[in-house]
Amino acid sequence: MKKSTIWIISIVMGFAFIGLLLLQISYIEEMAKMKKEQFDESVNRALYQASSDLEMNETQRYLEKDVNEVERRAFTQDSVYVNGLDGAIKHSHQFAVSADDGTIYSAFELKTFQTKPSSVPKAMIMRTDKNQMSEAAKSLQEIVRKRYIYQKSLLDEVIYKILYTASDRPLKERVNFKQLDQDIRVKLLNNGINIPYHFTVSTSDGREVYRCPDYSEEGEKYSYTTTLFRNDPSSKMGVLRIHFPEMSRYIFSSVRFMIPAVIFTVVLLITFIFTIVVIFRQKRYTEIKNDFINNMTHELKTPISSISLAAQMLNDDSVTKSPQMMKHLGGVINDEAKRLRFLVEKVLQMSMFDRKTASFKKKELDLNELLEQIAASFNLRVEHTGGKIDLDIEAVDSALYVDEVHFQNAITNLMDNAVKYRKPDEPINILIHTWNEGNRLLFSIEDNGRGIKKENVKKIFDKFYRVHTGNVHDVKGFGLGLAYVKKIINLHEGEIRCDSELGRGTKFTVSLPVLQEDAGEGKK
Repeated sequence: MKKSTIWIISIVMGFAFIGLLLLQISYIEEMAKMKKEQFDESVNRALYQASSDLEMNETQRYLEKDVNEVERRAFTQDSVYVNGLDGAIKHSHQFAVSADDGTIYSAFELKTFQTKPSSVPKAMIMRTDKNQMSEAAKSLQEIVRKRYIYQKSLLDEVIYKILYTASDRPLKERVNFKQLDQDIRVKLLNNGINIPYHFTVSTSDGREVYRCPDYSEEGEKYSYTTTLFRNDPSSKMGVLRIHFPEMSRYIFSSVRFMIPAVIFTVVLLITFIFTIVVIFRQKRYTEIKNDFINNMTHELKTPISSISLAAQMLNDDSVTKSPQMMKHLGGVINDEAKRLRFLVEKVLQMSMFDRKTASFKKKELDLNELLEQIAASFNLRVEHTGGKIDLDIEAVDSALYVDEVHFQNAITNLMDNAVKYRKPDEPINILIHTWNEGNRLLFSIEDNGRGIKKENVKKIFDKFYRVHTGNVHDVKGFGLGLAYVKKIINLHEGEIRCDSELGRGTKFTVSLPVLQEDAGEGKK
């Protein structure tokens, strides 16, 4: 699949996943917003109802108290007199309510009549009784009407006192805070809210009158207020402020069921991104593998061709088989066979390390001596370019416990790279430096060759990776040398770092643990 096709699929799928995730998040936000609005409406309604009940309770207390007091000031007056003409007896009942100053502002009179029985003929008794019943019914109607006027006058006085005297009392005397707390709890439950709350009561000018015993400031920034005694003068009004410490959890609980969907979407998005990264990495490895096959094919052609040509000359009867010729052909075959074996071993070594089946035969070595030997073996190649190898030996504790073959091969690869990647037609100078830092032994190999771009430095230890050299194809290899070096150094509990600048050279620094005397004796 083309790289551009993968990119298009990745972008489309990425936008789809991100869009789905944003849609879910937006839906959660809208649900939380709606729940918050419902919560606000329910709280405000509950507070309004609690405030109304507070005023009604105050009115009820005044009614119970003041009606009794007014009734105590009400008086009745009965009068009885006899009509001298017909001997009838007349009863009169007068009811009245007076104010504190003695003014009578409500009164009514009930009159009943009773005729003297001795003056009424017996034949008229039945008729008289019927007339008395009719008069009694009318009297009862009059009593009800007058009683209504009487009760209304009582209420008028109570209401008058509430309007003009109740608001003069301090707020803390007008409010039963325990009853208010119960009313708030009941009203909140009736509106579907059953979470802890804290409240305060203060005057209109901000002076706090009451604070609930378990009050805390958590969630105080999301508070709700309502006015107490809203029909009183503004200076006499109270302010009820309430907040809910667990409001956020309450709102979150309504959208909690959406959280798994968001998590699954995020997991799918991460998995998709990881898959795309793996695809690009595998594609890169495939390209590197193809380059490796091409390079290996090219590298193998030369020794195979040389061995094939030598074999043809040996089999050609027309060619004189002198001892010198036979020795030359045998040397060519031997050298090219060694070259083939070296190429195959490099590939097998990396395959062996990938399977983690490598086994070391470690022994004690002196790093200073080992570097001097390797430098001596490279002297001729360096001097041939007109350059030189300088040794700066500063390490005092230079003993190492390493595998001689693999460790020597790693250093040889670093030296070989310094020689191979020199500047064309310029002498190559190499500086080898050793020193100690604490319980670590360090050495560096620095050259003045071509150098490496900064963006390529972090990739040079990757297997099969080779720095692009443009149209220059004078350096052969598979991109395995530095990967092998890093693997060997890491397996010896060491670290390797590369510092390079294009056109100025490259420096490899290796840090290894120093061989301790007691540890060395044990390892031996």
